[in-house]
Amino acid sequence: MITFICSIVLLIGGYFIYGTFVEKQFGADGNRKTPAYESEDGVDYVPMSWSKIFLIQFLNIAGLGPIFGAVLGAVYGPSAFIWIVLGSIFGGATHDYISGMMSLRNNGMSLPEIAGRYMGNGFKQLMRAFTLMLMILVGVVFVAGPAKLLANMTPEVLDYTFWIITIFIYYILATILPIDKLIGRIYPFFGFALLFMAVGIGISIFIQGAPIPEASLSNLHNMNADPDKFPIFPMLFISIACGAISGFHATQSPLMARCLKNEKQGRRVFYGAMIAEAIVALIWAAAAMSFFGNVGGLQQFLADNGNNAAVVVDKISHSWLGKFGGLLAIIGVIAAPITSGDTAFRSARLIVADFLKYKQKKVINRIILSAPIFIAGFFILQVNFDVIWRYFAWSNQTLAAFTLWMITIYFVRMNKNYWITLLPALFMTMVTTTYLIVAPEGFRLPLNYGYAIGFITTTSLLLCFAYWATKLRKTESIKVNSED
Repeated sequence: MITFICSIVLLIGGYFIYGTFVEKQFGADGNRKTPAYESEDGVDYVPMSWSKIFLIQFLNIAGLGPIFGAVLGAVYGPSAFIWIVLGSIFGGATHDYISGMMSLRNNGMSLPEIAGRYMGNGFKQLMRAFTLMLMILVGVVFVAGPAKLLANMTPEVLDYTFWIITIFIYYILATILPIDKLIGRIYPFFGFALLFMAVGIGISIFIQGAPIPEASLSNLHNMNADPDKFPIFPMLFISIACGAISGFHATQSPLMARCLKNEKQGRRVFYGAMIAEAIVALIWAAAAMSFFGNVGGLQQFLADNGNNAAVVVDKISHSWLGKFGGLLAIIGVIAAPITSGDTAFRSARLIVADFLKYKQKKVINRIILSAPIFIAGFFILQVNFDVIWRYFAWSNQTLAAFTLWMITIYFVRMNKNYWITLLPALFMTMVTTTYLIVAPEGFRLPLNYGYAIGFITTTSLLLCFAYWATKLRKTESIKVNSED
Protein backbone atom coordinates (compact mmCIF):
# COMPACT_ATOMS: atom_id res chain seq x y z
CA MET A 1 0.00 0.00 0.00
CA ILE A 2 2.90 2.38 0.73
CA THR A 3 4.21 2.01 -2.84
CA PHE A 4 0.74 2.68 -4.24
CA ILE A 5 0.25 5.85 -2.16
CA CYS A 6 3.77 7.12 -2.91
CA SER A 7 3.21 6.51 -6.62
CA ILE A 8 0.07 8.68 -6.63
CA VAL A 9 1.90 11.42 -4.70
CA LEU A 10 4.81 11.30 -7.16
CA LEU A 11 2.49 11.59 -10.16
CA ILE A 12 0.71 14.62 -8.71
CA GLY A 13 4.04 16.16 -7.67
CA GLY A 14 5.41 15.45 -11.16
CA TYR A 15 2.64 17.53 -12.69
CA PHE A 16 3.42 20.57 -10.55
CA ILE A 17 7.23 20.30 -10.46
CA TYR A 18 8.46 18.60 -13.64
CA GLY A 19 5.43 19.75 -15.65
CA THR A 20 6.24 23.37 -14.78
CA PHE A 21 9.88 22.76 -15.73
CA VAL A 22 8.89 21.33 -19.13
CA GLU A 23 6.50 24.23 -19.72
CA LYS A 24 9.35 26.66 -19.02
CA GLN A 25 11.67 24.82 -21.41
CA PHE A 26 9.11 25.07 -24.19
CA GLY A 27 8.34 28.71 -23.48
CA ALA A 28 4.53 28.90 -23.33
CA ASP A 29 3.35 32.45 -24.05
CA GLY A 30 -0.04 33.50 -22.72
CA ASN A 31 -0.09 36.57 -24.99
CA ARG A 32 0.03 34.65 -28.28
CA LYS A 33 -3.16 34.38 -30.29
CA THR A 34 -4.16 30.71 -30.59
CA PRO A 35 -5.48 28.82 -33.66
CA ALA A 36 -8.94 28.66 -32.05
CA TYR A 37 -9.26 32.38 -32.79
CA GLU A 38 -6.97 32.75 -35.80
CA SER A 39 -8.65 29.98 -37.82
CA GLU A 40 -12.07 29.68 -36.18
CA ASP A 41 -14.40 27.76 -38.51
CA GLY A 42 -17.12 26.37 -36.25
CA VAL A 43 -16.13 22.77 -37.12
CA ASP A 44 -12.63 21.87 -35.93
CA TYR A 45 -11.36 25.28 -34.79
CA VAL A 46 -13.73 26.15 -31.94
CA PRO A 47 -12.69 28.13 -28.80
CA MET A 48 -13.63 26.09 -25.72
CA SER A 49 -13.00 26.32 -21.97
CA TRP A 50 -9.84 24.59 -20.75
CA SER A 51 -11.86 22.38 -18.37
CA LYS A 52 -13.96 20.99 -21.22
CA ILE A 53 -10.87 20.55 -23.40
CA PHE A 54 -9.10 18.72 -20.54
CA LEU A 55 -12.02 16.32 -20.24
CA ILE A 56 -12.10 15.70 -23.99
CA GLN A 57 -8.31 15.21 -24.13
CA PHE A 58 -8.43 12.84 -21.16
CA LEU A 59 -11.19 10.77 -22.75
CA ASN A 60 -9.47 10.88 -26.16
CA ILE A 61 -6.26 9.36 -24.84
CA ALA A 62 -7.71 7.06 -22.15
CA GLY A 63 -8.72 4.11 -24.31
CA LEU A 64 -8.34 0.48 -23.31
CA GLY A 65 -4.64 0.99 -22.59
CA PRO A 66 -4.64 2.38 -19.02
CA ILE A 67 -7.20 -0.26 -17.98
CA PHE A 68 -6.58 -3.46 -19.94
CA GLY A 69 -2.88 -2.65 -20.45
CA ALA A 70 -2.43 -2.05 -16.72
CA VAL A 71 -4.19 -5.32 -15.85
CA LEU A 72 -2.03 -7.31 -18.25
CA GLY A 73 1.09 -5.42 -17.17
CA ALA A 74 0.33 -6.17 -13.50
CA VAL A 75 1.48 -9.78 -14.01
CA TYR A 76 5.06 -8.45 -13.99
CA GLY A 77 4.62 -7.26 -10.38
CA PRO A 78 5.51 -3.92 -8.71
CA SER A 79 7.89 -3.06 -11.55
CA ALA A 80 4.72 -1.90 -13.29
CA PHE A 81 4.29 0.87 -10.69
CA ILE A 82 7.75 2.22 -11.38
CA TRP A 83 7.19 2.23 -15.14
CA ILE A 84 3.83 3.99 -14.84
CA VAL A 85 5.24 6.74 -12.59
CA LEU A 86 8.57 7.40 -14.31
CA GLY A 87 7.24 6.71 -17.79
CA SER A 88 4.40 9.17 -17.36
CA ILE A 89 6.30 12.05 -15.75
CA PHE A 90 9.45 11.97 -17.87
CA GLY A 91 8.09 10.29 -21.01
CA GLY A 92 4.36 10.33 -21.67
CA ALA A 93 3.34 13.67 -20.18
CA THR A 94 6.39 15.43 -21.63
CA HIS A 95 5.71 13.82 -25.02
CA ASP A 96 2.02 14.84 -24.92
CA TYR A 97 2.63 18.39 -23.75
CA ILE A 98 5.34 19.35 -26.23
CA SER A 99 3.71 17.67 -29.23
CA GLY A 100 0.45 19.44 -28.34
CA MET A 101 2.19 22.79 -27.97
CA MET A 102 4.05 22.34 -31.25
CA SER A 103 0.70 21.85 -32.94
CA LEU A 104 -0.63 24.93 -31.14
CA ARG A 105 2.30 26.98 -32.46
CA ASN A 106 1.66 25.67 -35.99
CA ASN A 107 -2.04 26.53 -36.33
CA GLY A 108 -3.27 23.17 -35.05
CA MET A 109 -1.24 21.27 -37.64
CA SER A 110 -1.53 17.45 -37.51
CA LEU A 111 1.43 15.34 -36.40
CA PRO A 112 2.75 14.27 -39.84
CA GLU A 113 2.73 17.86 -41.11
CA ILE A 114 4.66 19.03 -38.02
CA ALA A 115 7.18 16.23 -38.60
CA GLY A 116 7.64 17.37 -42.20
CA ARG A 117 8.21 20.96 -41.14
CA TYR A 118 11.09 20.12 -38.81
CA MET A 119 12.46 16.83 -40.21
CA GLY A 120 11.97 17.08 -43.95
CA ASN A 121 9.62 15.74 -46.60
CA GLY A 122 10.84 12.13 -46.46
CA PHE A 123 10.06 11.79 -42.77
CA LYS A 124 6.72 13.56 -43.33
CA GLN A 125 5.65 10.93 -45.87
CA LEU A 126 6.67 8.16 -43.47
CA MET A 127 4.72 9.75 -40.65
CA ARG A 128 1.67 10.28 -42.85
CA ALA A 129 1.48 6.61 -43.79
CA PHE A 130 2.39 5.30 -40.34
CA THR A 131 0.06 7.64 -38.43
CA LEU A 132 -2.90 7.09 -40.74
CA MET A 133 -2.46 3.32 -40.41
CA LEU A 134 -2.32 3.62 -36.62
CA MET A 135 -5.47 5.80 -36.52
CA ILE A 136 -7.44 3.19 -38.42
CA LEU A 137 -6.04 0.41 -36.21
CA VAL A 138 -7.03 2.38 -33.10
CA GLY A 139 -10.51 2.96 -34.46
CA VAL A 140 -10.94 -0.74 -35.21
CA VAL A 141 -9.54 -1.89 -31.85
CA PHE A 142 -11.83 0.54 -30.05
CA VAL A 143 -14.86 -0.70 -31.97
CA ALA A 144 -14.29 -4.38 -31.24
CA GLY A 145 -13.36 -4.00 -27.55
CA PRO A 146 -16.46 -2.13 -26.32
CA ALA A 147 -18.73 -4.11 -28.68
CA LYS A 148 -17.63 -7.34 -26.96
CA LEU A 149 -18.25 -5.88 -23.51
CA LEU A 150 -21.69 -4.57 -24.49
CA ALA A 151 -22.61 -7.91 -26.08
CA ASN A 152 -21.67 -9.67 -22.83
CA MET A 153 -24.00 -7.31 -20.95
CA THR A 154 -26.93 -7.98 -23.32
CA PRO A 155 -26.52 -11.65 -24.35
CA GLU A 156 -30.25 -12.36 -24.59
CA VAL A 157 -31.20 -9.22 -26.51
CA LEU A 158 -28.43 -7.56 -28.53
CA ASP A 159 -25.46 -9.36 -30.08
CA TYR A 160 -21.91 -8.40 -31.06
CA THR A 161 -22.90 -7.46 -34.64
CA PHE A 162 -25.58 -5.05 -33.42
CA TRP A 163 -23.11 -3.21 -31.18
CA ILE A 164 -20.47 -3.09 -33.92
CA ILE A 165 -22.96 -1.35 -36.23
CA THR A 166 -24.18 0.99 -33.48
CA ILE A 167 -20.66 2.08 -32.49
CA PHE A 168 -19.69 2.53 -36.14
CA ILE A 169 -22.70 4.81 -36.69
CA TYR A 170 -21.68 6.88 -33.67
CA TYR A 171 -18.09 7.07 -34.96
CA ILE A 172 -19.28 8.31 -38.35
CA LEU A 173 -21.33 11.08 -36.73
CA ALA A 174 -18.49 12.03 -34.34
CA THR A 175 -16.06 12.21 -37.27
CA ILE A 176 -18.24 14.38 -39.48
CA LEU A 177 -20.14 16.70 -37.11
CA PRO A 178 -18.56 19.87 -35.62
CA ILE A 179 -16.54 19.00 -32.52
CA ASP A 180 -18.80 20.89 -30.13
CA LYS A 181 -22.07 19.37 -31.45
CA LEU A 182 -21.65 15.73 -30.41
CA ILE A 183 -18.25 15.11 -28.83
CA GLY A 184 -18.46 18.28 -26.73
CA ARG A 185 -21.92 17.33 -25.44
CA ILE A 186 -21.74 13.59 -24.88
CA TYR A 187 -18.29 13.52 -23.27
CA PRO A 188 -19.42 14.90 -19.87
CA PHE A 189 -21.49 11.74 -19.33
CA PHE A 190 -18.70 9.48 -20.51
CA GLY A 191 -16.28 11.44 -18.34
CA PHE A 192 -18.43 10.94 -15.25
CA ALA A 193 -18.61 7.19 -15.86
CA LEU A 194 -14.85 6.88 -16.39
CA LEU A 195 -13.95 9.01 -13.36
CA PHE A 196 -16.51 7.17 -11.18
CA MET A 197 -14.91 3.90 -12.19
CA ALA A 198 -11.39 5.06 -11.33
CA VAL A 199 -12.33 6.81 -8.07
CA GLY A 200 -14.61 3.93 -7.01
CA ILE A 201 -11.95 1.27 -7.52
CA GLY A 202 -9.32 3.52 -5.90
CA ILE A 203 -11.42 4.01 -2.75
CA SER A 204 -12.25 0.29 -2.67
CA ILE A 205 -8.55 -0.52 -2.59
CA PHE A 206 -8.30 1.28 0.76
CA ILE A 207 -11.63 0.00 2.14
CA GLN A 208 -10.75 -3.60 1.28
CA GLY A 209 -7.23 -3.24 2.68
CA ALA A 210 -6.01 -4.73 -0.58
CA PRO A 211 -2.67 -6.59 -0.22
CA ILE A 212 -0.81 -4.58 -2.85
CA PRO A 213 2.80 -5.82 -3.19
CA GLU A 214 5.47 -3.26 -2.34
CA ALA A 215 8.22 -2.21 -4.73
CA SER A 216 10.96 -3.62 -2.49
CA LEU A 217 14.23 -5.03 -3.77
CA SER A 218 12.93 -8.56 -3.22
CA ASN A 219 9.83 -7.83 -5.32
CA LEU A 220 11.44 -6.01 -8.24
CA HIS A 221 11.88 -9.16 -10.27
CA ASN A 222 9.80 -10.54 -13.12
CA MET A 223 6.71 -12.11 -11.52
CA ASN A 224 5.34 -13.33 -14.84
CA ALA A 225 4.61 -17.07 -14.81
CA ASP A 226 6.85 -17.49 -17.87
CA PRO A 227 9.66 -14.91 -17.38
CA ASP A 228 11.85 -16.37 -20.13
CA LYS A 229 9.13 -15.94 -22.74
CA PHE A 230 7.92 -12.60 -21.35
CA PRO A 231 10.95 -10.63 -20.08
CA ILE A 232 10.26 -7.30 -18.38
CA PHE A 233 12.33 -5.58 -21.06
CA PRO A 234 10.80 -5.00 -23.53
CA MET A 235 7.42 -6.67 -22.83
CA LEU A 236 6.31 -4.56 -19.84
CA PHE A 237 6.93 -1.32 -21.75
CA ILE A 238 4.73 -2.50 -24.61
CA SER A 239 1.98 -3.96 -22.40
CA ILE A 240 1.53 -0.75 -20.40
CA ALA A 241 1.52 1.92 -23.09
CA CYS A 242 -1.29 4.46 -22.67
CA GLY A 243 -0.77 4.50 -18.90
CA ALA A 244 2.87 5.58 -19.31
CA ILE A 245 3.62 6.79 -22.85
CA SER A 246 1.69 6.44 -26.08
CA GLY A 247 2.33 7.75 -29.59
CA PHE A 248 -1.43 7.80 -30.17
CA HIS A 249 -1.69 10.78 -27.81
CA ALA A 250 0.35 12.98 -30.14
CA THR A 251 -2.24 12.38 -32.85
CA GLN A 252 -5.03 13.55 -30.53
CA SER A 253 -3.39 16.69 -29.19
CA PRO A 254 -3.85 18.67 -32.45
CA LEU A 255 -7.63 18.26 -32.06
CA MET A 256 -7.47 20.16 -28.78
CA ALA A 257 -4.72 22.53 -29.94
CA ARG A 258 -7.35 23.90 -32.35
CA CYS A 259 -9.66 24.73 -29.43
CA LEU A 260 -7.38 26.16 -26.69
CA LYS A 261 -7.91 29.82 -25.86
CA ASN A 262 -4.50 30.40 -24.26
CA GLU A 263 -1.06 28.75 -24.47
CA LYS A 264 -0.76 28.77 -20.68
CA GLN A 265 -3.63 26.27 -20.54
CA GLY A 266 -1.53 23.73 -22.42
CA ARG A 267 0.09 22.20 -19.31
CA ARG A 268 -3.28 21.62 -17.66
CA VAL A 269 -4.70 19.98 -20.77
CA PHE A 270 -1.80 18.01 -22.31
CA TYR A 271 0.51 17.26 -19.37
CA GLY A 272 -2.38 17.06 -16.90
CA ALA A 273 -4.49 14.62 -18.92
CA MET A 274 -1.54 12.21 -19.19
CA ILE A 275 -0.97 12.33 -15.42
CA ALA A 276 -4.68 11.68 -14.86
CA GLU A 277 -4.49 8.69 -17.19
CA ALA A 278 -1.43 7.39 -15.35
CA ILE A 279 -3.39 7.50 -12.07
CA VAL A 280 -6.14 5.42 -13.70
CA ALA A 281 -3.51 2.90 -14.85
CA LEU A 282 -1.95 2.85 -11.39
CA ILE A 283 -5.31 2.12 -9.76
CA TRP A 284 -6.08 -0.77 -12.08
CA ALA A 285 -2.58 -2.24 -11.79
CA ALA A 286 -2.86 -2.14 -7.99
CA ALA A 287 -6.38 -3.61 -8.03
CA ALA A 288 -5.35 -6.44 -10.35
CA MET A 289 -2.26 -7.34 -8.28
CA SER A 290 -4.22 -7.46 -5.01
CA PHE A 291 -7.80 -8.58 -5.74
CA PHE A 292 -6.85 -12.22 -6.32
CA GLY A 293 -4.58 -12.34 -3.28
CA ASN A 294 -1.30 -11.85 -5.13
CA VAL A 295 0.19 -11.59 -8.60
CA GLY A 296 0.15 -15.38 -8.93
CA GLY A 297 -3.60 -15.39 -8.32
CA LEU A 298 -4.08 -12.81 -11.05
CA GLN A 299 -2.06 -14.89 -13.51
CA GLN A 300 -4.09 -18.00 -12.70
CA PHE A 301 -7.38 -16.15 -13.19
CA LEU A 302 -6.20 -14.73 -16.51
CA ALA A 303 -5.05 -18.17 -17.65
CA ASP A 304 -8.45 -19.67 -16.74
CA ASN A 305 -10.25 -16.95 -18.74
CA GLY A 306 -8.29 -16.86 -21.96
CA ASN A 307 -6.01 -14.01 -20.81
CA ASN A 308 -9.02 -11.70 -21.17
CA ALA A 309 -8.49 -8.48 -19.18
CA ALA A 310 -12.18 -7.56 -19.60
CA VAL A 311 -13.15 -10.49 -17.37
CA VAL A 312 -10.76 -9.24 -14.67
CA VAL A 313 -12.25 -5.73 -14.85
CA ASP A 314 -15.81 -7.09 -14.66
CA LYS A 315 -14.96 -9.35 -11.69
CA ILE A 316 -13.27 -6.59 -9.67
CA SER A 317 -15.91 -3.97 -10.47
CA HIS A 318 -18.91 -6.07 -9.42
CA SER A 319 -17.20 -7.52 -6.36
CA TRP A 320 -15.98 -4.20 -4.94
CA LEU A 321 -18.63 -1.76 -6.18
CA GLY A 322 -21.78 -3.86 -6.09
CA LYS A 323 -24.27 -4.40 -8.90
CA PHE A 324 -25.07 -0.73 -9.64
CA GLY A 325 -21.54 0.52 -9.04
CA GLY A 326 -20.16 -2.33 -11.10
CA LEU A 327 -22.49 -1.39 -13.94
CA LEU A 328 -21.28 2.23 -13.86
CA ALA A 329 -17.68 1.02 -13.77
CA ILE A 330 -18.20 -1.18 -16.81
CA ILE A 331 -19.85 1.75 -18.61
CA GLY A 332 -16.69 3.72 -17.80
CA VAL A 333 -14.55 0.95 -19.26
CA ILE A 334 -16.74 0.97 -22.38
CA ALA A 335 -16.71 4.77 -22.59
CA ALA A 336 -12.90 4.92 -22.49
CA PRO A 337 -12.26 3.10 -25.80
CA ILE A 338 -15.31 4.61 -27.52
CA THR A 339 -14.08 8.13 -26.75
CA SER A 340 -10.69 7.26 -28.21
CA GLY A 341 -12.03 5.47 -31.26
CA ASP A 342 -14.23 8.38 -32.36
CA THR A 343 -11.38 10.88 -32.25
CA ALA A 344 -9.02 8.38 -33.91
CA PHE A 345 -11.22 8.39 -36.99
CA ARG A 346 -11.63 12.17 -36.70
CA SER A 347 -7.83 12.53 -36.55
CA ALA A 348 -7.51 10.31 -39.62
CA ARG A 349 -9.86 12.66 -41.51
CA LEU A 350 -7.84 15.71 -40.48
CA ILE A 351 -4.52 14.05 -41.38
CA VAL A 352 -5.81 13.35 -44.90
CA ALA A 353 -7.31 16.86 -45.10
CA ASP A 354 -3.99 18.45 -44.15
CA PHE A 355 -2.17 16.25 -46.68
CA LEU A 356 -4.56 17.14 -49.51
CA LYS A 357 -5.07 20.72 -48.28
CA TYR A 358 -8.78 19.98 -48.54
CA LYS A 359 -10.97 22.43 -46.62
CA GLN A 360 -13.36 20.83 -44.13
CA LYS A 361 -15.89 23.62 -43.68
CA LYS A 362 -18.49 21.88 -45.89
CA VAL A 363 -20.04 18.66 -44.59
CA ILE A 364 -19.81 17.01 -48.03
CA ASN A 365 -16.02 17.45 -47.94
CA ARG A 366 -15.89 15.70 -44.56
CA ILE A 367 -18.00 12.84 -45.89
CA ILE A 368 -15.80 12.43 -48.98
CA LEU A 369 -12.65 12.03 -46.83
CA SER A 370 -14.29 9.92 -44.11
CA ALA A 371 -15.92 7.30 -46.36
CA PRO A 372 -12.74 5.49 -47.52
CA ILE A 373 -11.34 5.61 -43.97
CA PHE A 374 -14.39 3.82 -42.55
CA ILE A 375 -14.42 1.31 -45.40
CA ALA A 376 -10.78 0.44 -44.65
CA GLY A 377 -11.65 0.14 -40.94
CA PHE A 378 -14.52 -2.24 -41.73
CA PHE A 379 -12.26 -4.61 -43.68
CA ILE A 380 -9.54 -4.58 -41.00
CA LEU A 381 -12.23 -5.41 -38.44
CA GLN A 382 -12.55 -8.85 -40.08
CA VAL A 383 -9.04 -9.75 -38.84
CA ASN A 384 -8.64 -11.56 -35.50
CA PHE A 385 -8.78 -9.05 -32.64
CA ASP A 386 -5.68 -10.41 -30.87
CA VAL A 387 -3.60 -9.93 -34.03
CA ILE A 388 -4.86 -6.36 -34.49
CA TRP A 389 -4.12 -5.54 -30.82
CA ARG A 390 -0.53 -6.80 -31.01
CA TYR A 391 0.25 -4.73 -34.10
CA PHE A 392 -1.49 -1.73 -32.57
CA ALA A 393 0.60 -2.02 -29.37
CA TRP A 394 3.93 -2.05 -31.22
CA SER A 395 2.87 0.64 -33.73
CA ASN A 396 1.70 2.84 -30.88
CA GLN A 397 5.02 2.75 -29.03
CA THR A 398 6.99 3.11 -32.25
CA LEU A 399 5.07 6.29 -33.04
CA ALA A 400 5.96 7.54 -29.54
CA ALA A 401 9.64 7.02 -30.36
CA PHE A 402 9.23 8.82 -33.72
CA THR A 403 7.47 11.73 -32.00
CA LEU A 404 10.12 12.04 -29.29
CA TRP A 405 12.84 12.21 -31.97
CA MET A 406 10.84 14.86 -33.82
CA ILE A 407 10.49 16.95 -30.65
CA THR A 408 14.21 16.56 -29.95
CA ILE A 409 15.08 17.83 -33.43
CA TYR A 410 12.70 20.75 -32.91
CA PHE A 411 14.34 21.61 -29.57
CA VAL A 412 17.80 21.57 -31.15
CA ARG A 413 16.64 23.87 -33.94
CA MET A 414 15.01 26.21 -31.41
CA ASN A 415 18.12 26.11 -29.17
CA LYS A 416 16.16 24.60 -26.26
CA ASN A 417 17.01 21.91 -23.71
CA TYR A 418 16.71 18.82 -25.93
CA TRP A 419 17.88 16.36 -23.24
CA ILE A 420 14.38 16.18 -21.74
CA THR A 421 13.17 14.36 -24.87
CA LEU A 422 16.40 12.84 -26.18
CA LEU A 423 16.71 10.43 -23.25
CA PRO A 424 13.10 9.14 -23.53
CA ALA A 425 13.56 8.91 -27.33
CA LEU A 426 16.61 6.66 -26.88
CA PHE A 427 14.79 4.50 -24.33
CA MET A 428 11.71 4.02 -26.51
CA THR A 429 13.89 3.30 -29.55
CA MET A 430 15.58 0.50 -27.60
CA VAL A 431 12.21 -0.83 -26.41
CA THR A 432 10.47 -0.90 -29.79
CA THR A 433 13.46 -2.23 -31.73
CA THR A 434 14.07 -5.04 -29.24
CA TYR A 435 10.38 -5.93 -29.21
CA LEU A 436 10.24 -6.07 -33.03
CA ILE A 437 13.16 -8.51 -33.08
CA VAL A 438 11.80 -10.93 -30.43
CA ALA A 439 7.98 -10.60 -30.56
CA PRO A 440 5.67 -13.24 -32.11
CA GLU A 441 4.44 -10.66 -34.64
CA GLY A 442 8.04 -9.62 -35.30
CA PHE A 443 11.13 -11.63 -36.27
CA ARG A 444 10.89 -14.12 -33.35
CA LEU A 445 14.63 -14.16 -32.74
CA PRO A 446 16.26 -15.03 -29.38
CA LEU A 447 16.22 -12.32 -26.71
CA ASN A 448 19.99 -11.80 -26.81
CA TYR A 449 19.71 -10.95 -30.51
CA GLY A 450 16.97 -8.48 -29.66
CA TYR A 451 19.09 -6.74 -27.03
CA ALA A 452 22.11 -6.59 -29.34
CA ILE A 453 20.22 -5.27 -32.37
CA GLY A 454 18.24 -2.85 -30.19
CA PHE A 455 21.44 -1.49 -28.64
CA ILE A 456 23.20 -1.15 -32.01
CA THR A 457 20.18 0.62 -33.55
CA THR A 458 19.80 3.00 -30.62
CA THR A 459 23.52 3.80 -30.48
CA SER A 460 23.65 4.38 -34.23
CA LEU A 461 20.76 6.84 -34.05
CA LEU A 462 22.43 8.65 -31.15
CA LEU A 463 25.66 9.01 -33.13
CA CYS A 464 23.78 10.25 -36.20
CA PHE A 465 21.93 12.75 -34.03
CA ALA A 466 25.16 13.98 -32.41
CA TYR A 467 26.78 14.42 -35.82
CA TRP A 468 23.75 16.31 -37.17
CA ALA A 469 23.45 18.56 -34.08
CA THR A 470 27.18 19.41 -34.19
CA LYS A 471 27.01 20.17 -37.91
CA LEU A 472 23.93 22.38 -37.37
CA ARG A 473 25.68 24.41 -34.66
CA LYS A 474 28.71 24.94 -36.89
CA THR A 475 26.48 26.08 -39.77
CA GLU A 476 24.62 28.52 -37.53
CA SER A 477 27.93 29.79 -36.10
CA ILE A 478 29.25 30.44 -39.61
CA LYS A 479 26.07 32.34 -40.49
CA VAL A 480 26.36 34.51 -37.38
CA ASN A 481 30.04 35.27 -38.04
CA SER A 482 29.36 36.15 -41.70
CA GLU A 483 26.58 38.52 -40.64
CA ASP A 484 28.94 40.22 -38.18
